[in-house]
Amino acid sequence: MSADTLPGPPPSWRPIPPTARTGTAGPRDRRVPTGVADFDTLSGGIPTGSVVLLIGEAGAGHQEFALTSASHLMFHHDEERMHRFFLGAARGDFCYPEKVAYLSLTRSREQVLREVQGSFDPLYLEVLERHLSFADLSAEYFADSVVPSHWATTPTPLLSAAPGRRFDGGGPLPAVARALEEVGPSNVVIVDSLTDLLVRRGIPTEDLLTLIKGLRRRAKEWDGLVYLLLSKGVAAPDTEQALIDSVDGVLAFSWTANPLRSSRQRVLVIPKFMAVLAHVPHEHQGRFVVRVSSLTGLVTTQYERI
Repeated sequence: MSADTLPGPPPSWRPIPPTARTGTAGPRDRRVPTGVADFDTLSGGIPTGSVVLLIGEAGAGHQEFALTSASHLMFHHDEERMHRFFLGAARGDFCYPEKVAYLSLTRSREQVLREVQGSFDPLYLEVLERHLSFADLSAEYFADSVVPSHWATTPTPLLSAAPGRRFDGGGPLPAVARALEEVGPSNVVIVDSLTDLLVRRGIPTEDLLTLIKGLRRRAKEWDGLVYLLLSKGVAAPDTEQALIDSVDGVLAFSWTANPLRSSRQRVLVIPKFMAVLAHVPHEHQGRFVVRVSSLTGLVTTQYERI
């Protein structure tokens, strides 16, 4: 069939006027910037309500990405100059989470903030302390284990007098679900971590997968963003693939070595994220080279074709 004989559009078809295509984002296409400038410039941000799996080798950058993103988003509320600096050339009708909700299964609020304090510029600690809502699920996680119950408590806060929320009763997975329901709406949520749940005795893998699938559905109503942390290689390959299939998007972090150089470098690959990859130019659908510093958190410095 030649181009001259191709059928035309149906009679009811009408082109969308340009003004309708370029108008203010509607409720189904609202986007949140990650705060990682080059990533946002290329992708246009992440759709609100997304559940994103951050999977990485030890120290490769998945935890640093989550903390950098959360901090840079909170700069929007009270450090606008810093927020604009970290947003770089990224432009869009972005919306912003109200605060950071951190769910931890094994660490206390004070431990997480102390890690931020030792890793990043003091401004990161200050902005997180102002905007952090922390859910401490350690009591549920360590219940009925060899860990003494008093090990799962912090009697004297190290950095802040604000206690973390506790969600006792029912086991780790119901505690995670209850915490997410309370702190998820309108926030950027960091779940630290799926690794802990995968290695915990008594948690069926199918129950964890069902919870994540339910979270993916529920998060669409929250108008926020959920990051799930996972260490690479902990889950069996089929379980890892099932986790990838259960979320909206995946950002994978790893270490690479250049045969011409003695140093390693961190890289970021997007194995799955339809709403992001559709906006990334084809020539940039490779690897983001990642750098982590105390002054800027995690940044991408260049791209490599795979």
